[in-house]
Amino acid sequence: MNFDRQHKPVTLLLRSGLAVILVFLVLNPVHSTLEASQNSPEEHQTVQKAENEIEKSEPKGFARIEKKIDDVFGQFNGIVAGVFFYPVPFTLEQFQKKEGFPLAVLWLIIGATYFTFRMNFINIRAFKHAILLVLGKYDNPEDEGEVTHFQALTAALSATVGLGNIAGVAIAIGTGGPGAMFWMMLAGLLGMTSKFAECTLAQIYRRISPDGRVMGGPMCYLSEGLKDQFPSNPVANGLGKFLAVFFAILCIGGSLAGGNSFQVKQSLGAVTETIPILKDYSWVYGLLMAFFVGIVIIGGIRSIARTTEKVVPIMCGIYVLACLAILIINVGKIPDSFTAIIDGAFDKDALYGGFLGVLILGFKRAAFSNEAGVGSAAIAHSAAKTHYPVREGIVASLGPFVDTIVICTMTALVMIITGAYNDPQYADLIKNNNGAALTSEAMNSQIPYFQYVLSVSVILFAYSTMISWSYYGERCWAFLFGDSRSASLSYRILFLVFVVLGSIVSATNVLDFGDLMILGMAFPNILGVLLLSNQVKRELDDYWKRYKSGEFDNQKS
Repeated sequence: MNFDRQHKPVTLLLRSGLAVILVFLVLNPVHSTLEASQNSPEEHQTVQKAENEIEKSEPKGFARIEKKIDDVFGQFNGIVAGVFFYPVPFTLEQFQKKEGFPLAVLWLIIGATYFTFRMNFINIRAFKHAILLVLGKYDNPEDEGEVTHFQALTAALSATVGLGNIAGVAIAIGTGGPGAMFWMMLAGLLGMTSKFAECTLAQIYRRISPDGRVMGGPMCYLSEGLKDQFPSNPVANGLGKFLAVFFAILCIGGSLAGGNSFQVKQSLGAVTETIPILKDYSWVYGLLMAFFVGIVIIGGIRSIARTTEKVVPIMCGIYVLACLAILIINVGKIPDSFTAIIDGAFDKDALYGGFLGVLILGFKRAAFSNEAGVGSAAIAHSAAKTHYPVREGIVASLGPFVDTIVICTMTALVMIITGAYNDPQYADLIKNNNGAALTSEAMNSQIPYFQYVLSVSVILFAYSTMISWSYYGERCWAFLFGDSRSASLSYRILFLVFVVLGSIVSATNVLDFGDLMILGMAFPNILGVLLLSNQVKRELDDYWKRYKSGEFDNQKS
């Protein structure tokens, strides 16, 4: 299908938006100059003197460019955060203090909880079946698609099992205390059903081109699904198209920031602990990462899947074994650590604004870690070879379990057992959101010279996340601008530019930008999945009945 013809208004809208942003950036300094010119001579001299002092203190050359980039991220974050993280009050006191649940976090909780009950806890009922599917018991090579169940899962896991598990968890525990992990685990359990629902829909509404390439994900089931469900309702048709475009724009932003620049910055923070010279030459690290990412992503999803099916088991194995070694050394402290997690989850005096603060922080970090409900993994799972959409949804539900309940919990236990999360000497790392370096310090305190092993693991985590997110962003780019090889190539080049940028912008602003874009994807995605949940339930009931009858045991399809 030619998406260029389908989405000419979209292209015009995007170009208009970019033009408005450029005009704003150009006029903003002019506006400041006009204000200054209206001052009295004395005021003008004072202002001029202050500006001269600021100019002297400002960085020069390449450092100045870095600061400009960082400032742009910061200004943009402030505007969008006011919408996405708008505090929804639940009590009169919260209303008066303008406090409450961030809108994006509340939306994720509502969606995940509804899907879990609506699908009769399929996240638990189908757990064993999911394992068998991943092991290939029901694989049929003749099914349409580009990758196997296992490859689709590893591609999705490579995007989620990343520095969110190392850096994000460390930041959450350091900011909110051990209790944040309890809510992360609960979010992971509920998120299994969110991921099931969205990935089932991705299979139902995917499109396969003559050359075998798959276009699937929220962009497709939002635009086509609502039209199919409400064929005589023009409002639903228009809403579906709007949600699809909105999702695609946010996904591109998320892929360039949270799935790219954040990964580079956080991995650089850990690597500089073992290679200090990179602190002064961070751009060199960015160029190296861009080179190795480019080698893989040019080949598309099949090349990415072949890489992730090898990298993901290795990187998870290295990290899990390291965490297990620390837990075995400190086995006596494990019960107290779980006690601290449970007590901290409901402590009204917890570090991060009490009970509600820790709950919000836990769900927020879990969403960034496992991405359940934001729709990103549905893009990878839509490419899987299967005849039954529900089957891939069940496979996808394993993602949040591995990501959050297993790996994030191990990171949290290491942080708590070592005491690194509240150690004053690491306060600056927590303040600057340098979670990867904090985890490195915690693990190195237990296993001498382990920072070298963790550096390798961190690089693999960042690398695998980046190559998968490049596919997510590229598919959304193709949806908006046409599914051609030239359009895909243009996005991949843009992605590699942001790899280099990730090595020079500040960790805090990149982290915030990634949160905003990735969590923002949940707004259109969950709304669409809620409206299409009856179709998912019908597909699930039919499949589960046939599975329980033993029908699938006699065939491979």
